[in-house]
Amino acid sequence: MIRWLALAIFVAGVPMATCAQASTPVGERHGAAHTPGAAARDNAHRDVVRYTVWYPAAAGSKETPITVGPPDAPLFNIGSAAADAAIALGRFPTLLLSHGNGGSARMMGWFGIAMARAGYVVIAVDHPGNNGMDPMTVAGGTLIWERAEDLKAALKAVLDDGDLAPHVDTARLGATGFSAGGFAALAALGAQVDINHFIAFCRAHPDDSTCKPQKESPGITFEDHLKAASTPELAPFMRQAKDNHAVPGVRAIFVMAPGIIEAFDPEGLKNVQQPVSILLGKADDVAQPATNGELAAKLLPHASIHELDKVGHYDFLATCTQAGREQLGPLCKHAVAQDKTHAAAIKQASDFFAANLR
Repeated sequence: MIRWLALAIFVAGVPMATCAQASTPVGERHGAAHTPGAAARDNAHRDVVRYTVWYPAAAGSKETPITVGPPDAPLFNIGSAAADAAIALGRFPTLLLSHGNGGSARMMGWFGIAMARAGYVVIAVDHPGNNGMDPMTVAGGTLIWERAEDLKAALKAVLDDGDLAPHVDTARLGATGFSAGGFAALAALGAQVDINHFIAFCRAHPDDSTCKPQKESPGITFEDHLKAASTPELAPFMRQAKDNHAVPGVRAIFVMAPGIIEAFDPEGLKNVQQPVSILLGKADDVAQPATNGELAAKLLPHASIHELDKVGHYDFLATCTQAGREQLGPLCKHAVAQDKTHAAAIKQASDFFAANLR
């Protein structure tokens, strides 16, 4: 999510006079996990990873709409959920969800809530130092493999929650993500991170969109990341880049417009044996398909890919309101209606996980 936007808005669940209640209500809860890597990335050096859980709620749970932006003029519609509702009876397949650079768990709520309504527990995180509610940091965009550690920590926290844990089926565990969140999902699957490969790629291709300053953090350059990586504060974490960051038990992943694929060892991607489903927008100029999603599809032995005509990168964010379209410029300009793109993503993910998390 673009940083100047993130500083100007807040996330809130806003009750409205009427709300169309779906047949399967969805609950939403929030919590906090802890990792050493969080303190290294967070602007205030907190070791906290905030997480949001969406899940099938008990019958009769009352949902309220969730929006991003001022209550009187929201910029994005997220969906609706019942705050802290009791979870429905049963054990549910579970998905770990990672947002894009400068985004948030709630910004991906359109997807998480839909999957919860389809019968999944969805655990989404706000990545420290790289989310839309806190100051962006250089470390937050440098220690990218720590995103998988965030997902691991959030899953552990949910499994320590006496109310939710009995309903989480870790034998049916998947991961999913958008943009840099797609990178996180692949790392959580066990793909081998190789930062030196990414550095070499960016030195050879400095104009690739992944190597240039990102819109969410325009003042942070590739060289800034290299300098941060050599500092005493980050050096211990840099040595862990090539460690195995897999979240035990992840069986399959679905990724939308994945980014930073050149930060994986190509041979390591070839060794990934789990199924991967990839969804791209052909008009994506942020995580260009040729060096990201299409490259992953070529290297991963069990990957399937689908590309959507005229769809760009930010089409996979939450649905823009009229106020969002008026105020946010390119972020809310889409050649294809976002609802159509979202529906395609939800269907592809639902079909894929239904087949691979049996």
